[in-house]
Amino acid sequence: VQLVESGGGKVQSGGSLRLSCTASGLTFGDYNIGWFRQAPGKEREGVSCISNVDGPSYYADSVKGRFTIARDNAKKTVYLQMGSLKPEDTAVYYCSIHPYGCSDWRVVSWGRGTQVTVSS
Repeated sequence: VQLVESGGGKVQSGGSLRLSCTASGLTFGDYNIGWFRQAPGKEREGVSCISNVDGPSYYADSVKGRFTIARDNAKKTVYLQMGSLKPEDTAVYYCSIHPYGCSDWRVVSWGRGTQVTVSS
């Protein structure tokens, strides 16, 4: 299984970015896929997750109303559209597989991450 994150970059506060997570080596449509982030000196934080079946997506309170998660099973890709970015969103963002459902953050398999930097 391989997950590859992309789309990070440097933006000013209030800006937008769209992250992508492309998977290989698995039947993509069978899996819940999530995003978590880690900033220097801080604990890992679950950001969002999308189910493999129709159902509610998960968002951390810190990103609700600003981030939207979506998936394209044909492209084996999950997207994280991030808007109204804040400096506190600065982190390395990773996508991961949630074998126990989106409400469970015992994740497996993640990529190398993509850096998001938001300046004030």
